[in-house]
Amino acid sequence: MFRRTFWFTAGAAAGVWATTKVNRKLRQLAPESLAAQAADKAIETGHRLKEFALDVRAGMVQREAELGEALGLDAPPPEDRELPEGRRRAALGATRPPHTTYTHPVLPTHSNNRNEDH
Repeated sequence: MFRRTFWFTAGAAAGVWATTKVNRKLRQLAPESLAAQAADKAIETGHRLKEFALDVRAGMVQREAELGEALGLDAPPPEDRELPEGRRRAALGATRPPHTTYTHPVLPTHSNNRNEDH
């Protein structure tokens, strides 16, 4: 008698446990739950991408500062940095007359008839 009661109770407990597990898994796989999980993952991915972009930007700023320091771009320009008179006029003057027009060269036309080549 006690054996039957023990096994009956053990079977009922196993059934309740299995039913609870199955129902929990079914709720987890419902479309609403899957949509919420996908949204959470998308938001998390967005945050990670934003952090990555901020890290890249900080690295760029740091590297630009290093390069500027190494190349002397941050130093003030020297006082005697003026171009000689001849080069100054060439740099300020126009390289071609102001009213010149550019014409495109005429390209040869190809026929679309395929029988001519064969």
